[in-house]
Amino acid sequence: MTKQAEREYLAKLGDAGAQHSLGKPFSNEDCGLTLSSIGTVMALMPPAPASILDLGCGGGWTSIFFAKRGYDVTGQDIADDMIDLARRNSEINAIQHKAQFVLGDYETLDFTESFDCAVFFDSLHHADDPQLAISCAYRALKPGGILITHEPGEGHSTAPWSILAMEEFGVNERDMPPHLIADCALTAGFRQLRVFPMQHDIHEVFYGAPPPRLFSRKGLRLARRVLSMLFTPNMRCGSIVVMTK
Repeated sequence: MTKQAEREYLAKLGDAGAQHSLGKPFSNEDCGLTLSSIGTVMALMPPAPASILDLGCGGGWTSIFFAKRGYDVTGQDIADDMIDLARRNSEINAIQHKAQFVLGDYETLDFTESFDCAVFFDSLHHADDPQLAISCAYRALKPGGILITHEPGEGHSTAPWSILAMEEFGVNERDMPPHLIADCALTAGFRQLRVFPMQHDIHEVFYGAPPPRLFSRKGLRLARRVLSMLFTPNMRCGSIVVMTK
């Protein structure tokens, strides 16, 4: 049911949804943080030119960013109207020579050792079976290739906006914390894994309210949080995870 719901998602959103997708990330309310996030992901990718598999690309805005940087991009999505929108988006941005878009299910893709890097940017948490999705990404990568995920952590599935999306559109809104991604990655065969904090958390810590006094209770809690980001990543919260084949 959820796969069919993913195929019907854009149609249910209508023209306004299509226009929002074409405008991403600038149409997002949290545009600044989204730009920070995609910039961080791109900084973790291998240098351009390299071949990139953009998994669950939707209307293609992430693929467009990658292509404009000089990558050769293959964007994948399960919905044919999303693929049509992504192709239209690539024409608007004049990068169709650097990006192609394929219709398919990222849990059953048959690419083999074809890409230097694969990316799930806020798309893996819609999977029916994350293990199948990550295993397909592993198979699609060349030896030494990397998989990058940017996904929400525990609590995402019970957030009000996630419950509303599941009720209204029938799509999956899973918790996708690093410990789950790591388990799937190791089962798939990945040999190295690193976990990085989300830009949302970094912004909250460093760019939010003025810092408290260091030796106050609040200041000590903040210091522990910063040290945790550096040395002991939280395996339950939303994170960026980088895996090497």
